[in-house]
Amino acid sequence: MATLTKPVGQRPSGLLDRLNSTNHRAALNAFMVVVLAHWAEHLAQAYQIWAMGWPVKKAKGVLGLAYPWLVTSEWMHYGYALVMIIALFLLRRGFTGRSRTWWTIALAIQFWHHIEHLLLLTQAQTGHNLFGKPVPTSVLQLVAPRVELHLFYNTIVFIPMVIAMYLHLRPSPAEAELMTCSCRVPHSRPHTLTPA
Repeated sequence: MATLTKPVGQRPSGLLDRLNSTNHRAALNAFMVVVLAHWAEHLAQAYQIWAMGWPVKKAKGVLGLAYPWLVTSEWMHYGYALVMIIALFLLRRGFTGRSRTWWTIALAIQFWHHIEHLLLLTQAQTGHNLFGKPVPTSVLQLVAPRVELHLFYNTIVFIPMVIAMYLHLRPSPAEAELMTCSCRVPHSRPHTLTPA
């Protein structure tokens, strides 16, 4: 089984190496800012619909009120889905053990979410909507409205990401030995129960 370790004293050479070693913590923090900003927009839209009683067409989140084209642009939605899948893929190498498993789960779910947005973008660009619908429609929109569906997608991608990051910052002793990224706390002791 190959490990992620580099020979002692060797500096990470390429961008991907640096993202998953010396810059892993910074890259994860930057990625989480983007993810949380996206969440804030979805939650603002949900609040506008369910708490304020706005019709779905008028509920555009915060940025969408100033720039309505953001909500209606399939390019913007697809672009975000693409940024998510690329970031999940690029930052995966920095994870080990259980955290890597959870990060991979988030990546797999985001891959499907990306396919759904690609399907929507393709319909918007070609003008040919699937399933006899008057607007671009994704596969799972056949069973759930778009707002609720995307809240669901963001939730089921976000939860394994959070679990992965929690486990990554609290590795088992074996996982800590394999870590080569900036998230590793030197000389940290694993969380264990001590007898009273």
